[in-house]
Amino acid sequence: MFTTCKPLILASASPRRKRFLSDLGLEFTCIPANIDERSLPDETPAIFARRMAAEKAEVLASQYPKSWIVAADTVVVLDGQIIGKPKDAAHALALLRALQGRSHKVITGLALLCQAENYLETLAEQSEVTFSAFPDDVLLAYIQTGEPLDKAGAYGIQGKGAFLVQNVNGSCSNVIGLPLSSCVTLLLQHNIIVSNT
Repeated sequence: MFTTCKPLILASASPRRKRFLSDLGLEFTCIPANIDERSLPDETPAIFARRMAAEKAEVLASQYPKSWIVAADTVVVLDGQIIGKPKDAAHALALLRALQGRSHKVITGLALLCQAENYLETLAEQSEVTFSAFPDDVLLAYIQTGEPLDKAGAYGIQGKGAFLVQNVNGSCSNVIGLPLSSCVTLLLQHNIIVSNT
């Protein structure tokens, strides 16, 4: 679908983010960026997600100054608070109970950086996810699959946890971890990729 015209790096270890770009035919290098992911006092979830994405990109920028680096960070937010990954199965059950029959936000910060071009742009995209309500035995069966234990909010919409979700208002790819429409728009604007037409 697309041809990559400039060196492109995805600053992520996420197989889901990698798959999104691969499915579009993009050529890129995948390099994880390790950063301190603690929030600052009075930092809103959207500002936190944007800062995390920018910091991931900046970690790689000095090593690859001529490359265009895409980085993202996704947070699940309930009642204004960021919900991280569960510590264990009991914590996963508590998180899933809290989300039952309610709506929550998923915010992904996206950064595009090229040090040689002195360019950095960040944005935050928000989707609203509404859960159905299920009894504890169903939630426990889901937890026993192991999927919730390495997912923010204790569920994966792209996996077995899809049954939990009644509705998504906004970008579904954003909930999975990359606001794909916004990402492709940025890459096209800077001629990093071109369409195969």
